[in-house]
Order: sequence, then C-alpha cells, then structure tokens
Amino acid sequence: MNDIVREFLVESHESLAQLDRDLVTLEREPGDRETLARVFRTVHTVKGSAGFLGLTKLEAVSHAGESVLSRVRSGDLEFTPEIATALLGTVDAVRHVLAALEASGGTSEGGGDFSATIQTAERLLPPRRTAPGPTPSPASSASGAPAPPPKPRPADVAAPRTSAVSDSNVRVDVKLLDHLMTLVGELVLARNQLVQSPGPHEDPGFPGTVQRLDLITTELQQGVMKTRMQPVANVWAKLPRVVRDLAAACGKQVRLDMEGTDTELDRTIVEAVRDPLTHLVRNAVDHGIEPPEVRAARSKPAEGQLLLRAYQESGKVVIEITDDGGGIDPARVRDKALAARAVAPEDAARMSDAELLDLIFLPGLSTAGAVTRLSGRGVGMDVVRTHVERIGGLVEVNSRLGHGTTVRLRIPLTMAIIPALVVSAAGDRYAIPQVNLLELVRLEGAHLAHAVESLHGAPVYRLRGALLPLVDLAHELRVGHKSGRDELNVVVLQADDRRFGLVVEHIHDTEEIVVKPLQPQLKSTGVFSGATIMGDGRVALILDVIGLAQRAHVLRGARERARDEPAPQAPQEQRQSVLLFDAPDGSRLAAPTERVARIEELPAAAVESVGGRDLVQYRGTVLPLIHLGPRPAPAAVMPVVVFAGPSDPVGVVVGRIVDIVDDELAVRSRATRPGVLFNAVVDGRITEVLDVDALTRGAASGFVAVPRSGGGAS
Repeated sequence: MNDIVREFLVESHESLAQLDRDLVTLEREPGDRETLARVFRTVHTVKGSAGFLGLTKLEAVSHAGESVLSRVRSGDLEFTPEIATALLGTVDAVRHVLAALEASGGTSEGGGDFSATIQTAERLLPPRRTAPGPTPSPASSASGAPAPPPKPRPADVAAPRTSAVSDSNVRVDVKLLDHLMTLVGELVLARNQLVQSPGPHEDPGFPGTVQRLDLITTELQQGVMKTRMQPVANVWAKLPRVVRDLAAACGKQVRLDMEGTDTELDRTIVEAVRDPLTHLVRNAVDHGIEPPEVRAARSKPAEGQLLLRAYQESGKVVIEITDDGGGIDPARVRDKALAARAVAPEDAARMSDAELLDLIFLPGLSTAGAVTRLSGRGVGMDVVRTHVERIGGLVEVNSRLGHGTTVRLRIPLTMAIIPALVVSAAGDRYAIPQVNLLELVRLEGAHLAHAVESLHGAPVYRLRGALLPLVDLAHELRVGHKSGRDELNVVVLQADDRRFGLVVEHIHDTEEIVVKPLQPQLKSTGVFSGATIMGDGRVALILDVIGLAQRAHVLRGARERARDEPAPQAPQEQRQSVLLFDAPDGSRLAAPTERVARIEELPAAAVESVGGRDLVQYRGTVLPLIHLGPRPAPAAVMPVVVFAGPSDPVGVVVGRIVDIVDDELAVRSRATRPGVLFNAVVDGRITEVLDVDALTRGAASGFVAVPRSGGGAS
C-alpha cells in the first residue's frame, strides 16, 4: 500500500472515532458551536484529502455531509435528530469506502452504492435565499411530496468499526522515542562492558557493571511499556454512538457519562475488553434502563443515566458500568435458572441474592421476556466473563431492584510483562501470575499430620478457621504424584470468588516474566495461559488459575462454602490481618499486612554501612535497614520485611517469619518503647504491634530508634 494512502487511512479512522462522539454530543447540545466547528473541519479535511487522492466516491459522500454542516453553521438549518442520523449515515458510508480501500491495498473504493445516503442528506438542505417567496419544507423532495425523516439504525448494522491499518499504528511522543534511544545506547555500552569483562572473581568492577545493566534494563522496560499504554477512552470511543442508536431503536432516552477516560491500559488489554464492554453497555440500555413512561410511573426522570467509570486500584484497572434502571430481580434469575435446569432446586434454595445474580453468567440463561433481534437468546454474559478471565480479570455484579445495576470489571494493566511466582512440580517449573496470589503457607513436622483433613474424600486445610481446598499441581497435570511428604508447600490462590491452595514441590522466587502465546495444542488443556523463557534459557508454562480451579472442581463447590466454613468469630470489619514475626532476640512482633510490600531473604554480605546506617541495594533503589534491637551476629542471609514508606521502601530485619493471622486485637496494653503502637494478645501470645508509620518516617529522616534493654539501634 502506498505510504500516503496508509497515512490517510490512519488519520481518517482516528478522525471518524471522534466524529461519532461529536455528532452524538451535538444532538444533545445543538448550540455547541465549538463542537460543530470541529465536526465541520473533520468532514472538510476528509473531503479535501479524498479529492487530492482521486477518491471520487469518498469525495461525493463527504461533500454531502459537508453541505449539511455548512448550512447548520450559517444558521440556515437547525441541528435536529434527523440531521444527526443523516450525518451518522454519511460517516458509516465513509467507513465502508475506507474499508474497501484498505482491503484493495489502496487501489479501489469498492462497489458500494451510497446514492441513497447522499440523497438523504441533500433532502435536508433548504433552498438558498435568493428572492422573497415561500420556503419549501426542509424535508420536501424534488416532486413536492414530503420525504420521511431518516430512521436511526442500530449501531451493529453493516458499518465497519475497526481498521487493520489503524490498529497496527500507534502515535508516540517524539521525546519518549528519543529517551528510549538514549537508553538503548546506554544498554549497548553496559552490555559491551559485561562481555569484555574477565569475570566476577577477577574484576572487582564486575558487580557494579551488572548492577548498572540491571538498572538500565529496568528503565528501558518501563519506557517501552509506556509506548504500549493507551487511554481507556480508545475503548469507549464508539460507545456514545452505540448508546444513541440503541436507545432510539428501543424508544428510550439515555444519557451516557464517562469518568476516568485518561486511565491507561496495555494495548492488548484494550483490544481484549472492547467487545465485552460493548455487550455490557448494550445490556444496560436494552435490559436495565426502563422506557420513559415506566420511569415516570416510578418517579424517575424520563432520561435514564448510564455511567462509565475507570480508575486504578491495587495494581489493576477497574471499569464500572452503572445504570439507574430497574435492577436485576434475583427471584426472576432463580426461576429462569430452574426452568433451564441450570441449577438444582435444593441448591437454588440455599443461594444468597449475590449468588443468584452470579447465575446470569451461565451459558444460555437470559432474563428477557421474549427473543428479539437485539437480545433474549442467552448469549453474551458467559462470553463476557470468559473473555475477561482469559486476561486474568474478574467480573462482579451488584444490583438493587428498582434502583439500578453496576457491573465491575477488574483487569490487569498489562499482559506483556507481568510479575509471577515461580514454582516447580515433578522437576518442571511453572509461573503463577501474582495477581492471583494471596499468600504462601509451609507445613512441616508434627503440624503437617494434623493440618490436612479430608472432606468428602478431598483434602482440605483449615487456614485461620476457614476450609481451604488443596489441589496437587503434579497430580492435576498428570506429571507424577509424591505421597508421604515430610513438608507441604501451599500457594494460596484466588480463583473467581473462591480461594484454594495449590500444593507444589518447591517455591522459588518472584520474577517479571515476558508472556509468550501458546500453541493450540496446549491452549486446549485449559490450564495454561501462556509460556515464558526463564533466565537459564528454559521454557516455563504460565498457569491459568481459573482453568486449573475448574479442572480440579474447586469452583464447582463454591456454592456450598457457606456450609463448610465456620461462623466468623467477629465481624470482619472488627478483625485485622497482621503478619507475625520474631525479632532476632526471640520476642514476638506484628505488623498490618496491608503495609507489607514484600518478604525477602537478603544476603548479609550485601549490607553496606554509610554514615552509621545500614543500607542495601534493592530492586533499583537503596533500601534502609532497621534493626529491632542490637544488631544480630553475622549470618549468611537475613529475613527482611519490606514496608512501603512515604517515598521509598524500608526494610526491617527480623529473626523468623511466623504466620499471617486475622485477629480482633481486643486484649491490649500500652506500648513499653518507641516504635510500637501497643501490645496485644495475638495467637495466644503477647505481641508488640509495630508503629509502621513512625518507623518509615524515621527511616526517611535518617534516624530510627527502637531501644531495648541492653542495647539500641539506629
């Protein structure tokens, strides 16, 4: 394809996405002169470029739209819904021509006939005011007979919405590219130093070179990732048009509002959620928001409201689709599920309202009263969940009958490079995405014999009072099964709304891995989501946590968890999750888990003393170390709890990590030294609860004092 034509296609598709939104805005606010001027400029540019390239069909279509817009700008014509529909029709015609142009490699505009579209636009034009006299109706035809106003079309009838050319091109800031090139040059220099170095034992500068290479590579990775990030507004670009056309087809009035349009996602995630999001918006308009007369009877405004909201939370992007419609009736969902034999009557009787709402994701289930060309076939919500879970996301539904529904998508920022925990089973290594990871548990010795129980023939572990199903990774993958173990390594994972423990042979470390796609043979197993190449050149498969849970029948029993789990000892809001650990002198301490960033084992040889303070180079930063009491005797490795500080992380050297527990912390006494909030009885033992804020503030200011009898620390 000619480079000029390619550039024209990219710019035109970008302009048309904005044009859809602007025309819907003008229909709602006809007096918006700034938007009108922008629409006119866009259409005029398309027409001018088409004329320059000799694209006569495209020039004729865009000229018809430009003529209508010109009369609206001059005040001869009022912008009405009929004009909006006609102009949107010309936009669709332009898309058809561009699609044909792209398919032919820039040689043909296709065989489409758009004369009806052009005539529709021309019929809306009033005659020029040349002399006094009666003015014909703007909608009159050449024969004098009134022409019917153009009918709005649903957004899914015939125009193409995407372009391979535009999807394969990304506009990047020149300054960012220059920065990336500078980093690449630095990386080459560091690489050359590494290759020419005689080795770590002979060259004292070798560790510094390796560290520099690591820092530059990390910064380069972050820069490259920025080039892949796109605002969520790109996913929402066509939704105003979808809402406008669908509302008109359903006889409803719907206003679409958007918040957080600048929230960024990886391009692969953007493409993965585009269709599920469109389906959810269509559902909200078709099923959720009531017709004007029904809303009036319920003392609601005639115009329904649909809100799209995006924001970042806990390392993920959350997209909410909220409508103020009639909500979902759990009883109706239950009756539909029973009629479809999707759930047993005895199971349905035990389900809560939240569990009944979750049934809308079952294949073939629909709450619509009748099948129409828009809905009612029960196809869609199960596909939405499948697509979102495939990229490591979750779908949640909250609804209040008579007030509306919120569907919440929790999706990862990126799928290209992700943090993962590396484990092994039967000698093979596997990667588990960290977004599914909750905690790690190690059982050994006498505790192991009493920790694992059997429930209906399936192994379970009672973790802090709740039953945790255990799944043996080697057994599920059919790569061997080891019995009679002296210890058990359990990775606690979150799959949908269910937790389970994955039993592995060894737990290695967390790494940032590059995700590679799988061949169809491995995809069909349903337990792998991708592959990655490890540092030693070997391939490790990435586990699909949802698929693994389904294969092990963990999710199948989720409805019965209320029977299996004991009643909580106290309301959840009154309990607190804390990390228990021992100080080097053996005293017991605790800290809120929400403040714990990581738990590390750092080599003692890596500690450097600067200005009387212990520091260690850690993940591209300098980590201050806090000793809770006198410095311990030299050891090969030091257990360190890393806390998130006001700016940089802070590490606390501990003696031993004990456990994570949920406790009320009800039995308390005053603290006996600085750096401690209070003393409490936790897990049957008097425990000092650290004042993490005081410790991190002190580390940031350069002074930390946690005195203890017989010594002090700074």
